[in-house]
Amino acid sequence: MSSDLEWSFDAELWLWKADAAWHFITLPHEVADEIEDAVVERRGFGSVRVVVRIGSSEWKTSIFPSKADESFLLPIKKAVRVAEGLEVGDTCSVELQIAE
Repeated sequence: MSSDLEWSFDAELWLWKADAAWHFITLPHEVADEIEDAVVERRGFGSVRVVVRIGSSEWKTSIFPSKADESFLLPIKKAVRVAEGLEVGDTCSVELQIAE
């Protein structure tokens, strides 16, 4: 990953409070603000396409705006959690880039 629209940060993995087993990372506010300022093209639900790396796992996904958190939410799929040994409450080192 190498672009002007790239960020590295640490954030905690958490579990959605509903019946579904969705796991997320909330982007730091400063990263979310920079994405808000930089991204013109949005997709459904205001989502933004991204490429993400955690450890040795890299994948394409979307981040979704969260008014409650005043940020974006990054879904972390099960395959990544298993491959990287991640559990709820773990702090993850994330590299995130806007997908072209």
